[in-house]
Parts: sequence; C-alpha cells; structure tokens
Amino acid sequence: MRYNIIPVTPFHQNCSIIWCEVTHEAVLVDPGGESDKLRSEIDKLGVKVNKILLTHGHFDHVGSAMELRQYYKIPIIGPNKADQSLLDNLSVQCRILDIDLPNNSTTAVIPDIWLEDGDTVQVGREVFDILHCPGHSPGHIVFWNKIRKFMVMGDVLFKKSIGRTDLPGGNIAVLMNSIKTKLFPLGDDILFLPGHGSSSTLGYERLNNIYITHAIS
Repeated sequence: MRYNIIPVTPFHQNCSIIWCEVTHEAVLVDPGGESDKLRSEIDKLGVKVNKILLTHGHFDHVGSAMELRQYYKIPIIGPNKADQSLLDNLSVQCRILDIDLPNNSTTAVIPDIWLEDGDTVQVGREVFDILHCPGHSPGHIVFWNKIRKFMVMGDVLFKKSIGRTDLPGGNIAVLMNSIKTKLFPLGDDILFLPGHGSSSTLGYERLNNIYITHAIS
C-alpha cells in the first residue's frame, strides 16, 4: 500500500490518494476542494481511482466530492448516515464558518453508500475496516488497515490535539469516548493520517497529547 497527501483549500485539509501497489487501484479520501490539483496529482501517479471515501460531512472534507464523482464516474462511499444532515446543507455550514461557497460547488453531497461500524472497504488487495467514531460529527468514521497498522483518521484525533466540537453535532464527551474506547485499545504502534497537519501514532498521542493526558489524569 502507498499513499500521497495533497493539502487543499485555505483549511489545509489533508486529502489523500491511497493505492494498492499490486493492482494500482486507488481511492480518493476527503476531496475538500481544488479538484484540478487533485486530478493533476492522480494523473502524475498513474493510478486508477475507483472510489471516493469520506470520513465525515464537513465542507472542507467534501467540497469537491460531487464534481470528482461525476468526472471519474465513481461512487462516493461514507461517512455514516448520521452525517446526512451535514451533507444535505453545505451552504449552511459555509454560513456558520463565514466563508463563501466556492464557484461550481454543489450545496449537497449524496453518498452512494453509507458505512457502518464493522464494514470494510477494499482498495485493490488492501482492506480497511470501518470504525464509527462520533464526536467531531455524529457520523464520523475512521478507515483502519489492520495489516499495515495504518489509519485515515479524519478529524477525530490530531498530533497533539483533537477534533473541534463547537460545530453542529459536535460533542466533546462523545469524542473523547470514541478516542478512548475505539482507537486506543487497538495499540500504540498504529500510524494515523489526520485530516489536518502531520501524521502521528496512537502511542505518541496517548503520552503527549495534553487533551488526552489531562482527561486521564
């Protein structure tokens, strides 16, 4: 398995292209914007994107999903259905964040498949398990490759931080429960790619993330 991170939009959101080295099949995860930039990167890599995966329904993670779905003729998969209200009302999100809806952006994203806790998604010969980890948003999911010990985290956990919970549907107690009961029991040696910023490991965050250590103490 290989991956490439492409930060997009003024929010510096980590869109990622993940592909199987054997089949060269790929997925595009959280295409938040700058679709031309993403298409150019896909062309350079020479991979075949056959799915768009979404961790959750916030605009900075889904802004180009419908455009790229139409361009590549591929399905949008995820997040959990609990984020449907967010995906149905992207313009409302933009008003809350006091940003303009970019030109050519749709006002709603319509997934082809919703994901549940325990589902799996295949990328060539690579398999990702689905963990429903609400708190940052009600339907947030994490993609976990058990064999590679690798996660696409979205906005649940960051290096030395956690996802914000002051947006509609956010809940700090629910978020902390997701981190402690869904993520940390999986082991310290799991590398994760967050929705913003640098990658980290679950073990590093268990010991060094003040939001975690303060909550434990």
